[in-house]
Amino acid sequence: MSIVGTRVVRVEDEKLITRGGTYVDDLRDEALTGAAHAVFVRSPVAHARIAGIDVEEARNAPGVVAVFTAADLDLEPAAAGPVREPYLAGEVVRYVGEPVALVVTEQRYQLADAAELVDVDYDPLDAVASVDAALSGDTLLFPEHGSNVMQVHGDEDFDDSVFDECEVVVTEQILNQRVAPAPLEGRGASVAWGEDGRVTVWLSSQNAQLARSAIAGGLGLDEERVRVIAPDVGGGFGAKIGAPAEAIVLGWAARRVGRPVRWTESRSENLTAMTHGRAQQNTVTIGGKRDGTVLAYRLEVVQDAGAYPRTLFLPTLTEMMAPGVYRFPVVQTVSRGVVTTTTPIAAYRGAGRPEATAAVERAMDLFSAKIGMDPAEVRRVNFIRPDQFPHTTPTGGDYDTGEYAAALDKALDAAGYAELRREQAQRRAAGDPVALGLGIAAYVEITGGDANGESGRVDVHPDGSVTAYTGSSPHGQGLATTFAMLLSDQLGVPLERITVRHGDTDEIPRAVGTFGSRSLQLGGSAVRQAADEVVARARELAAELLEAAPEDLELDTGSGVWQVRGAPGSTTLDWGRLASEAEGGVLSADVWFDDCKPTFPFGAHLAVVEVDTETGKVVVRRIVAVDDAGPVVNPLAFDGQRHGGLGQGIAQALLEVMSYDPDGNPTTATLADYSFVSAAELPDFELVDMATPTTRNLLGVKGIGEAATIGSTPAVHNAVVDALAHLGVTHLDMPATPMRVWSALNEARKAD
Repeated sequence: MSIVGTRVVRVEDEKLITRGGTYVDDLRDEALTGAAHAVFVRSPVAHARIAGIDVEEARNAPGVVAVFTAADLDLEPAAAGPVREPYLAGEVVRYVGEPVALVVTEQRYQLADAAELVDVDYDPLDAVASVDAALSGDTLLFPEHGSNVMQVHGDEDFDDSVFDECEVVVTEQILNQRVAPAPLEGRGASVAWGEDGRVTVWLSSQNAQLARSAIAGGLGLDEERVRVIAPDVGGGFGAKIGAPAEAIVLGWAARRVGRPVRWTESRSENLTAMTHGRAQQNTVTIGGKRDGTVLAYRLEVVQDAGAYPRTLFLPTLTEMMAPGVYRFPVVQTVSRGVVTTTTPIAAYRGAGRPEATAAVERAMDLFSAKIGMDPAEVRRVNFIRPDQFPHTTPTGGDYDTGEYAAALDKALDAAGYAELRREQAQRRAAGDPVALGLGIAAYVEITGGDANGESGRVDVHPDGSVTAYTGSSPHGQGLATTFAMLLSDQLGVPLERITVRHGDTDEIPRAVGTFGSRSLQLGGSAVRQAADEVVARARELAAELLEAAPEDLELDTGSGVWQVRGAPGSTTLDWGRLASEAEGGVLSADVWFDDCKPTFPFGAHLAVVEVDTETGKVVVRRIVAVDDAGPVVNPLAFDGQRHGGLGQGIAQALLEVMSYDPDGNPTTATLADYSFVSAAELPDFELVDMATPTTRNLLGVKGIGEAATIGSTPAVHNAVVDALAHLGVTHLDMPATPMRVWSALNEARKAD
C-alpha cells in the first residue's frame, strides 16, 4: 500500500511542540559571537521633508557602537517601479514607519534609549492617505514623476456597447481593504562577515536564494560572496519573499563596524513597516439577461501601492483572473497603481487572486439579487463546463482542468442548502432579529504562476539513509513530511530514514523558493524527478553487481531492496550496499524541474452567518468548503493548509483592516487595535474532498496554500449581505464589523 494519500503526522511537529523551533532570534551560531544589536529609527510622520538629522547625542549614549543615516550609506537606492526607494530616507519620508537611521549598540536593552536620542527635524507635507487623494493629484509623492499614478494596465477607453443587449446592468464599488500579514514571527536578520570576505545572513525568509540575489545586488557583491540561511520561519504569507531592505542595510553596517549585527523587529514595527496586502478599490459592472445569463463583465481596479510601488504585478494578476470560473462572453478590465503615504503593498496570501474572486463573486450576487434568482442557480448558468477545458479566458487565463458545477453542488449538498433557505424564509417571516445569511463563493486561482522551475537533489548514503535537498522553503506547510512521503513511496525507505534540507544557499545554490502555492507542484516534482534518476542509476549499478539485465531487476518498495524479477530467494541488494558501490560512496541525482505550466485549483465555499440586527454583530455558524487541488499527498497537511486559509479569509471578511487617519497615521498599529482572528471567532470547518488532476507536472497536483483564503472571504462577505437583504441592505464593505453592519442597517431604514 502506498504511503501517498494517507494521513501522516508531520515529522516537523515533534521538535516544534517539544523543544521548539530555531528562529533567527534564537540563533547562537559561533559566527555571531560578540554580535552587536541594531534598531531602525522610523518616521513618526507620513509625509515630510527631512530638514536635518542630529545623531551626536545618540552616538555618545551608553553602549552605542554606531549611528548611521542616509548621509553615511554609499548604496544605490533600490528600484520600485518607475521610481527609486532609498534604504534610509534622507530627503523625504513618505509613510509612518519609513526608516531614517540605524542605531547599533552593544546590548539589546540599550537600543530603545539610544534610538530616542536621534533627533530628526521633519518639515511636514500634505498626506495622501487614500486612493481618491492619490488620484486627485493635489499632492504628489514623487513630483519628478508628474503623477501619483505609477502604472496603467488595460484599456482606459471602454466600449460601453457591450452592455446594450443586457436586460439588467448593475454597477457597484467594492473595497478590498488593506490588511497586515502579521506572521507570528516578525522579521529578523543576523549578519556576519568572514575573514574570506564572504557575508553570511541568517534571515527569516521564504526563499534564501532570492534573498541572496537581493542582498548581493544591494551590496554590490557577486552572489558567490553571499550566503543566506533561512532557519525555522514562523509564517510568511508572501510578505517574507526575498530579503527586506533592512537586511541589506544590516549587511552594510556589519561590514562598517567590523562585527556581526543582529536585528529583530517589534510587533508594532512589524504592523507598520512590513509590507501590507490587498488594498484595492474595485468597481464592477455586470450585465445580462433575466434568465441568469451574464453577457458582459467589467472590472476597474485601483491598486493602492503604498508609498513605493514595489509590486505592480498585483493588479494585473487581478485583471487576468477577473472572470473567475465563468464563461463570460465579454470581459473588460483596467487597473491603475497609485502611490499613497502609507506602508508599501506587496504579495499577501493569494496576491491578486483573492481580489479578483471577491469582485466577481460580489458581482454575481448583486446580479442575482437584481434579477430575483437564487445566486447558486445564476452561477450554474454561467460556469465554464468540463468539456471546455483546457480553457482560455478573455483575459488570457489558460485554465487546465475544472469541475466547477460539481464543486458547488458538493458544497451545497453537504450544507443542506435547500433546508437552510427554508429556515431563512421562516426567520424572516417571523421577524426574528437574528437574521440568517447564506453566502456562496465559487473560485479558481493560479498556482505556480511564475513557471520558473525548482531544484531537487536526492542523495542515498552507505547507511541506507536518504537526504533530499529542495529549493522550496517551508514556513509552516509541512514540506519535510510531504517530500519525505514522496521519496518513501518511490524508494521504499522509511520516513524516519529520510532527511529533507532546505534554506541554505551553500547547500542549494540554485532555487526559487516558496510563494504562489508552487512548492509541491514544482519543488515536489523536482524531488520526484531526482528520485526517478536515482532509481535509474541504481538499476544499472544493481545489474552490474547481480550480473543481470537492468530490465530484469525490480525495486521492492515495501522492503527497499533490489532483486531479480521472478526469482524468489535470489540475492538482493539494499540501498546502503548500492550507495557504497557508487562513485564517491553516494548514489545521487541533482535536477532542475522546469517542465511545467501554471495550474488552476478551484473550489466552492458556503458560509452560514447569523447577524444580530439590533447590535450588528456577525457570527459565522458554518463554513462548508470544497477545495480541489488535484491528488493529495498528505491529507493531514492538506487540511491544515485549508484550515489556515479559512481562518485568514474569515478574518478579512469580518475583522481585519489596516487603517489610517487623513494625516496618514496608522490607527491599527498594535494587536490591541488590529483585530487578529482567534478560535473564538471561527466555527468548526466542514471540509468536503474533491480531486481533479492536472497534466502539467509529474505529480498531477495543484497548489493549496492560498486556495481556502480566496474562497472564504467572499463567501462570508456575501453571507452577511444576504442576511440583511430583506432589510434593504444591498452592499457593505469589508470588514463587516458590528459598527459597519449597524450603520448599513440604519441607512437602509432611513431610505425606506
